[in-house]
Amino acid sequence: MPKQSEALILRTYPFHEADLLVTLFTRAEGKIRGVAKSAKRSKRRFGGALEPLTYVTVHWEDREKQELARLDSCDIIASPLTTEVSYPRLVALSYVAEVIDQLLPDREPSDDIFRLAIAVVKQLRSDSVWMPLTYFDLWIVRLIGLLPDLTQCSACGEVLNGHRAYFHPLADGLLCARDKRLASIEISADSRTLAAEMFRSPVDSFTAAQWPRQRGADLRIFLSQRIEHHIERKLVTGAMLERLD
Repeated sequence: MPKQSEALILRTYPFHEADLLVTLFTRAEGKIRGVAKSAKRSKRRFGGALEPLTYVTVHWEDREKQELARLDSCDIIASPLTTEVSYPRLVALSYVAEVIDQLLPDREPSDDIFRLAIAVVKQLRSDSVWMPLTYFDLWIVRLIGLLPDLTQCSACGEVLNGHRAYFHPLADGLLCARDKRLASIEISADSRTLAAEMFRSPVDSFTAAQWPRQRGADLRIFLSQRIEHHIERKLVTGAMLERLD
């Protein structure tokens, strides 16, 4: 039975001579994997629609007793390639795609995460990647259920508001000064306040503020550690982000 849905392209891989294996995050059915037959040759059915984080309407058919769907065509709704693609923006787009691909199971839709991704991609500009990436990390960690309480020590329960707080890759959440572990990293009060503000406001409400890389950097490290601990591997694009100027 033919199906269609809004979707974001996550990744593509060569598959046979002219085909592509495509991973998509669909609004209707979550993450699916399918084969785009002759995608390397057919500009009519796919064109530039299979670039990472292109927002499309995808038409596909699930095949009985086969894991991979058959992708028939993709119609572009919005493409990140229509505006300047600097190297930092390309890395940021790839990061969002990798995190979604690694965190989400197949065939489990999440309208909240889909809307988050669409909103964040719109804000990823060549000269401004750190604010939308901070917002994306914070919200996806929360929506997946990986975000601990940021207001109390995960070891003793002490309220952290007004006190210094720390995190460690092996800790379940934030730690107070007494319970911090060796090689813990401090997360600033400003970053914790920023997280609370981001939970109350849409991503576009932060576009007017100056956002150098240093702002919220400790919060992003904490969140990426939560993601990598959950998926039990390092994010390839996370390392690339660390090397950006």
